Amino acid sequence: MKIVILNKPYDVLSQFRKDEAHMTMSDFVDDPSLRLAGRLDMDSEGLVFLTDHGGLNQYITNPANKKFKTYVVQVEGDFTEEALEQLRKGVELKDGITLPAKANKIEQPEWLWDRDPPVRFRASVPTSWVEIQICEGRNRQVRRMTAAVGFPTLRLIRTRIGAIDLVQLQLQPGETKEIEPLLYPDFQNIPAEEPYRSRSYVKKPGGTGGKPMVRKKKDGTVKKSGTKRIWQMDDSEKPKRRTNGTTRPNAKAPRGRGRGRG
Repeated sequence: MKIVILNKPYDVLSQFRKDEAHMTMSDFVDDPSLRLAGRLDMDSEGLVFLTDHGGLNQYITNPANKKFKTYVVQVEGDFTEEALEQLRKGVELKDGITLPAKANKIEQPEWLWDRDPPVRFRASVPTSWVEIQICEGRNRQVRRMTAAVGFPTLRLIRTRIGAIDLVQLQLQPGETKEIEPLLYPDFQNIPAEEPYRSRSYVKKPGGTGGKPMVRKKKDGTVKKSGTKRIWQMDDSEKPKRRTNGTTRPNAKAPRGRGRGRG
């Protein structure tokens, strides 16, 4: 498994497909074997994974795996303790209440790099910084959470996923670094990447998630359920035509064959 860390700059699309208006991942990484795991919105910055393992994205975004993602967020206004408590309890959004977050008010980080373009400065409106940790992966979740408690996000930087720390790696915007997965406990329990399955196994409501059902016979051997298609059967398995005993062989010559012209 190969994992590359990228510090995604502001105004960069989380995709490899070229775009006329914006830079993309392909402007920073030239490796066709890598795919994006843990995307960031165009107006967000910071840590993203690039990997050749197809299941990594689902693994790190599944709340059951408790892979907390850490964000340093600049908000409009002076973030209050009441707002922090709301984040810690869960915030009601349009797609449901969020899981409890870890949230603390912080000073502006010393390591902070300049953003291009910078956040618009307004002398009449103060700003503050908060560190938020979540283990979910909803669309624009952190921005919606801060807005829901009354403090719109002005700048958002993802600094950590699990034990991977962008600040410790000292990556500047646009820089990449390949890491050794075995050195990090976050990647030790990732399930093996499953091989491609045919579209004949389509996931259905209440089904088996795209896998063929397997049942055991009385003797312990495995038997796959479902009916074989006719082209999957041996000659001995193909159904026989039932007749009433009066069917006669077709004695007529095939049309177009064996017939002379008058």
